[in-house]
Amino acid sequence: MSWASWTTSGVFAGTGGVRTVEAGILTGDLTVHTTWSDGQAAVAVQYSGSSDWCTLEGSPAPCPSEEESRSFHQSVVEAVRVGRGATVPSAGPGRTAAPPAPAS
Repeated sequence: MSWASWTTSGVFAGTGGVRTVEAGILTGDLTVHTTWSDGQAAVAVQYSGSSDWCTLEGSPAPCPSEEESRSFHQSVVEAVRVGRGATVPSAGPGRTAAPPAPAS
């Protein structure tokens, strides 16, 4: 069994925060953790410094390789920075993890 994990702390969630399964919307200074194993990427977030982790909505998501899991983790980090109720990105090229901005 292959696995990899990635953690990025000090990620400030953009306006609207991120959507979690257990706690709803989280905002502020977050830590993002991705664990990849056997074609799946599981993503959790926590308030930086906290001991409680929350599953990011949409997790786990398909992710075919360890190499792609690093890019996947980075796309989640970027989505958290954008906010807008970010969730786990869809699989595949051009994935987006945050809903599009509302039309003005």
